[in-house]
Amino acid sequence: MSDRVDATAVTLRDVALAAGVSISTVSRVLDERTRPSRSATAEKVRRIADELGYRRNVFASSLRRGETATIGALVPRLADTVMALMFEAIERTARARGYFAVVATCGDDPDEEASATERLLDRGVDGVILATARLDDALPASLRERGIRHSLVLRTDGVSPSSLGDDDAGGYFAARHLVDLGHREIAVVTGPSFTSSARDRLQGARRALSEQSIVLRPDRVTSTGYGVESGVAAGHAILEGPERPTAVFAANDNLAIGIVSAATSRGLIVGRDLSVVGYNDIPLAAQLPVPLTSVKVPFDQIAASAMDQLLHPGSADAVLRRFMPTLIPRSSTGRAG
Repeated sequence: MSDRVDATAVTLRDVALAAGVSISTVSRVLDERTRPSRSATAEKVRRIADELGYRRNVFASSLRRGETATIGALVPRLADTVMALMFEAIERTARARGYFAVVATCGDDPDEEASATERLLDRGVDGVILATARLDDALPASLRERGIRHSLVLRTDGVSPSSLGDDDAGGYFAARHLVDLGHREIAVVTGPSFTSSARDRLQGARRALSEQSIVLRPDRVTSTGYGVESGVAAGHAILEGPERPTAVFAANDNLAIGIVSAATSRGLIVGRDLSVVGYNDIPLAAQLPVPLTSVKVPFDQIAASAMDQLLHPGSADAVLRRFMPTLIPRSSTGRAG
C-alpha cells in the first residue's frame, strides 16, 4: 500500500475494506474526540488510514451531529500574557478532544464583549469560554437565558459554570509568605475592583495578615488596572513618603514588574530593601534580573475543567471549580531588615 491515493477520495469504507474491519470500527478508532485505543486492531486501522492518506472530514461529521466542533474563546486582549497563556491552554485542551478553538478580543468594554460574543456565535461555535466576566457583567446571564453553552475561566459571576484558580488561597499564600519572612508593613496592589480575581486575592491576603494581628491599612491597598504601567504608577505612589512598606503583594505579575521598576528607579534593591510577590507566574517572572516570587496558576487544569463544563453541563461539579495555586519563592522576596 505504498501508493497514496487522493486523500479527498479515501472514505471510511476504503479504510475498513483494507483493514478487514467494519466501518463503525474505523469510525470509532479515528474519532479524535475519544481516548485513542492501543489495541492491535486500532493500531492497524490507524496505520492503514495513514498509508491510504485518509483525512477525517471534521466539518461533515460535525454537521451530522448538528455541531461544528468549534469552541469560541473570548479574552480582553492577547497582549496580556495571562490571557494568551489561558487561550493557549484552552486551544490545547480543545485540540486534544477533537475540537478547534478560535479567539476573539474585546478589551474591557461590556458592549464590545457582547458584540464579540455574537460574532463567535454567528460563526457557529458550539459554545463559548469567557475570560472576561466582570462582577457586574450581564453577558453570562444573557447566555444562560438563551440556553447557549458557556463557561467562565479565571473569574466567576457566582452563577454560570466557572473554572478558576483558588484566588483566595493564592492571596493567602502570597501574604503569608511575606509575614513568614518577618514583614509587618505590607501593601497590596489589586487588579480592577470589578473582577472576582482582584476581590478574592485581596480577601485571602487580609486573612493571612489578620491571623498574625496585622492590620492592612486602607492607604496600603491600591486598586488599579492589570498592566505594567499601572504597576509603575502604583509603585511610585506606595513608595513615596517616609512610611513606605517593606513588602508589596501585587495581584498579577505585570503589576509586580511595574512595582519593581518603580522601586529600582528610586534606588531600592528588590529582595533586600523591598520584597515583591506577583501572581500567575508568567514565563518572564523567572527570567527577570531579580527573579520574581509569584503564585503559579494551573492554566491547563482550569482549561480542561472549563471544557468539561461546556460539553457536559449536567455534571456534578458543573457550577464552580477552583484549583489550588502554588507559591514559587524567588529572589524578589527576602527577610525583613
